Amino acid sequence: MEMASLRWLLQVPDPVPGEGRPQRCRQLAWCSSQLSTMARGLPSTARLAHFCQKLNRLKTLEEPTMEKSLRRHLTTLELTLLGVGATVGVGLYVLMGTVAQEMAGPAVIVSFSVAAVASLLAALCYVEFEARVPCTDSPYLCTYVSMGELWAFLVGWIVLLQCLISGAAMARSWSHNLDAIFSHNIRSFTEAHVGIWQVPFLAQYPDFLAAVIILVASGYVSSGVRTSSWVNHTFSAISLVIILFIIILGFVLARPHNWSAEEGGFAPFGFTGIMTGAAICFYAFVGFGAIAASSVEARNPKRAVLKATAISLVLVAGTYILVSTVLTLMVPWHSLDPYWALADAFHQRGYSWAGFIVAAGSICAINTVLLNIFLFLQRMVCAMAADGLLFQVFAHVHPRTQVPVVGIMVLGVLMAFLALLLDFKALVHFLSIGTLLECTVLPTSIIIIRFRKAPSGSQDPDSPEGTEQASPEPGQLRSALRPYLRFLGGCRPGAAVAWALGVLVGSAITLDCVLVFGDSALNLPPWGYTLLLLLSSATFLLSLLVLGAHQQQRRQDTFQVPMVPLIPAVSILLNVFLMLHLSYLTWLGLSICLLLGLAVYFGYGIWHSKENQRKRPGLAVPLGSLEEMVPALQPPSQTPAQEPSHTEQPSSP
Repeated sequence: MEMASLRWLLQVPDPVPGEGRPQRCRQLAWCSSQLSTMARGLPSTARLAHFCQKLNRLKTLEEPTMEKSLRRHLTTLELTLLGVGATVGVGLYVLMGTVAQEMAGPAVIVSFSVAAVASLLAALCYVEFEARVPCTDSPYLCTYVSMGELWAFLVGWIVLLQCLISGAAMARSWSHNLDAIFSHNIRSFTEAHVGIWQVPFLAQYPDFLAAVIILVASGYVSSGVRTSSWVNHTFSAISLVIILFIIILGFVLARPHNWSAEEGGFAPFGFTGIMTGAAICFYAFVGFGAIAASSVEARNPKRAVLKATAISLVLVAGTYILVSTVLTLMVPWHSLDPYWALADAFHQRGYSWAGFIVAAGSICAINTVLLNIFLFLQRMVCAMAADGLLFQVFAHVHPRTQVPVVGIMVLGVLMAFLALLLDFKALVHFLSIGTLLECTVLPTSIIIIRFRKAPSGSQDPDSPEGTEQASPEPGQLRSALRPYLRFLGGCRPGAAVAWALGVLVGSAITLDCVLVFGDSALNLPPWGYTLLLLLSSATFLLSLLVLGAHQQQRRQDTFQVPMVPLIPAVSILLNVFLMLHLSYLTWLGLSICLLLGLAVYFGYGIWHSKENQRKRPGLAVPLGSLEEMVPALQPPSQTPAQEPSHTEQPSSP
């Protein structure tokens, strides 16, 4: 109703002489009834709670998903080789040259070290996720069964975007290395016949070869051909030989003068450049996801997955540090070509034959990573489409090849379009922010599921019968601390944890903003900077103590992250700190991608969700959701019992 009509309703005419006060009371009662009728058209508190409940609905795992029929045959060594093979190609041939030449200089060594620490903390959370929900669908399914549908869609959407960008960057690196083998004749031919572009974020020339490589890879995967394990092991062995060759010959050709002050020093871009480089290098350690996704095939998942993850991260970090050391010692960091830095370094030193060997080895490594990206992409697309969150046409599997052909081809064309037009450096900058955001959600969800009561049937099978009833419920205040924290004793289980977790994340973001922008962008005086730093640090520590004062889930059958909530909190703090060092254009690109994802979810996914079509009396809501906070705002006169029943309809969320 328009404002004029509302004002007309609120106008009370003067009483007729003789009628007096009863007439005015009747008029006020009539206006009150009209306002009540209008209020019934507005969303009530119970409806808002019901809508939040839908956003946080959990996926119901079916029996075939929970009990995998895969044979447990992978050893710790095989899992380690799998993680190394899925990781090492990205950092060496895609990221290292860009970070060394534009962000950190020789201090790229420190950038890789910081990124390794951040990825190790995230990997621990990832392993616990996969141990709780054994699956091969990445964090998407794990988030769906623990945090809720909206969070799961956002995680899956980010993973899809990262696959597209990573595949495009890999293809452009593949093209540049092949072009180097042919003395850059491919680039010269394209520039001569197409011209040179001078547009931000776009490449100087369209890379048709990179687009063709992606289309060939997508067609190869769509045909249903499986890449056997011995092929991966063979390419991993070739990569290992090439890496050893680079390290040995690189140290022979090393010149310590390239780290001197005359060449810019060890850290020419300072601390900010090192942290920016660390944020970019974080994507170079994403291979631990391949280990966790293969946990269902491990002989002893509880020990083998953890050992393989730790060993692979140490090996990969050591490899990155050694190779980046010889790279910046062979030639000055500012003379590197980021498109093919390793091969270019040998060319600059006059060892062209060595540059050809390195370029050929990089092509082999990139082939393996590119095929693994497509194989992972088809599982993600099929899983999200089968759950109704993406278009159903993507879930259609070809009866002969058992591959979602439509989804692979559509995403392959999009990936080829990105590789054709976007600049290699722009792709590299967009690689890490989505991964950092995803790895920030992981530790947050670990805290949520640790302080939430486990669903029925998921308790530790090794625990004696009756232990569950005797043990305190997760989310309750520890009995030993109740005399000292009486103000928390009256909260229902999980309420204080939900608020403390929200304060923890908010204070972590505030603390990182003060550390990153306090002296520059915010222009704070020294006393203001110190005050904000102390307040945000104290709030972060207090929320951490409140979380630690509550009971957690304890399971003996699966791996659990030690020192929760400390390790997840440090992971959140470090990941946000690295994200804030990325450029504002990177953040703008992420915001646009997230808005597109939310448009897809609210325009299609929420209406066609498989969980939305399940007619159940109630939906499980994870700890910390908005629905927990809504009843506190509800007036006493308005209770959910007075609302009409909400029946699940397949066509509406």
